[in-house]
Amino acid sequence: MTSLAGQPPDAVTGPAAAGSHDRERPAADLAALGATLAGICGSGSVITDPMELRTYECDGLTAHRCSPGLVVLVRTAAQVAAVVRACSAAGVPFVARGSGTGLSGGALPRADGVLIVTSQMRRIIEIDAASHRAIVEPGVTNLAVSKAAAPYGLFYAPDPSSQQVCSVGGNVAENSGGAHCLKYGFTVHHVTGLEVVTPDGELTWLGDGTVAAPGYDLLAAFTGSEGTLGIVTKVVVKLTPIPQAVTTLLAAFETMGQGGAAVSAIIGAGVLPAAIEMMDALAIEAAEAAVACRYPEGAGAVLIVELDGPAAEVAGEVAAVRRLAGEAGAFEIREAADPAERAAIWTGRKSAFAAVGRISPAYLVQDGVVPRTALPLVLDRIGELSERAGLRVANVFHAGDGNLHPLVLFDDTQPGQAEAADRLSGAILDECITHGGSITGEHGVGVDKSKFMPRMFGPEDLDTMQLLRCAFDPDGLCNPGKVFPTPRLCGEVPGVRHGVHPLVASGQAEQF
Repeated sequence: MTSLAGQPPDAVTGPAAAGSHDRERPAADLAALGATLAGICGSGSVITDPMELRTYECDGLTAHRCSPGLVVLVRTAAQVAAVVRACSAAGVPFVARGSGTGLSGGALPRADGVLIVTSQMRRIIEIDAASHRAIVEPGVTNLAVSKAAAPYGLFYAPDPSSQQVCSVGGNVAENSGGAHCLKYGFTVHHVTGLEVVTPDGELTWLGDGTVAAPGYDLLAAFTGSEGTLGIVTKVVVKLTPIPQAVTTLLAAFETMGQGGAAVSAIIGAGVLPAAIEMMDALAIEAAEAAVACRYPEGAGAVLIVELDGPAAEVAGEVAAVRRLAGEAGAFEIREAADPAERAAIWTGRKSAFAAVGRISPAYLVQDGVVPRTALPLVLDRIGELSERAGLRVANVFHAGDGNLHPLVLFDDTQPGQAEAADRLSGAILDECITHGGSITGEHGVGVDKSKFMPRMFGPEDLDTMQLLRCAFDPDGLCNPGKVFPTPRLCGEVPGVRHGVHPLVASGQAEQF
């Protein structure tokens, strides 16, 4: 594998994994492994107390919970490699976890396994302003990269709504996007090198810190693999010059249809905003209750349009967006006069997910994608499905690229409502697939949406994906039970199934 700057990485090799992860690990086995891990990372770095373990039982999606067998807090790449080698030698499954802000259950731990927490690996190793790149550890928060690069006139473009707390390593695992991915792309477009620990404990590099490395693009394959191919220990990211001018507009409409028409008109006119975000009346209500964002009264939808680039170009685009939004029916258009007003406009949108907790005891957030042209149809269908299920749905989404984030509201103290919310959430994903879209745009598949993979991909596609996974992780120890409805037993003939897989028998997966 290619090393950073042409230097061979310090490879750390270890024995091949042995044993099966499909059985529950005896407590004695985990206790012995815990002692080994304490010798690697220090006794204070291994958590075994049942109450403390519950802190790590889920990520940002609380619908799926499982207390890990052990938790180990790692601080260096060498420790990660040694921990993985120990798990591999013992045949114990392991899961990597960053800040725990994921929304698909991708970092859900195993009761018979080890949770490797990288949140303390938060060094910004280098800001290379001349090369427009930074080297950071996986526990560094997304926003911290931009703050460190700002004195050099640079920033890190991918910006999930949780950017103040989500980690770069987690962003790599999920290929996170954010509001500005319309213009700037996703994490995969800004990562040029990864130091990773493979499932057998080898420490190596993917990519060379540029975008010119020859051969198969394993760097892109790893980005978005949801922790199933290994664990990131260093990330080389591309930095982008801070735009000369940035203007943020807020347009209020009476209906979602008018807002959708404005989005189509703006993109159709050849304007490429940095971001186009939309919120419906229910999402606005939640944001007002949480942060008093003071969006225009009576709005059935608001559109946030941000334009950036050379000052003269931005000025022309602002005029075009004002005109097109007005023609689509906007009854009020606000323009941020300074960074404080810009931040105020974004506050409501950035707080939307958490804000829903102000108007509902519980909620599920989805992450489907549809073509922009299908937005009006799919939003209408979401409304119909919501009415039929008797559950409210708040819509807040990246309108520019059709990435929907419907929030299904329910009362988890009422019998049957959680199950009804799950069915409604699944029906929304089915609509996305029906209209030529995807079951995820940036939150990942994890455990939450693995059952929908066969609705989007055929058996041959799924088998091909799993062949790649088996090439990295032949013993199936690295974040098992994620992404695929029925994980392949490495060595199986594609398309041929023998008996019932243990995960199917235990109800954790579906046969496809």
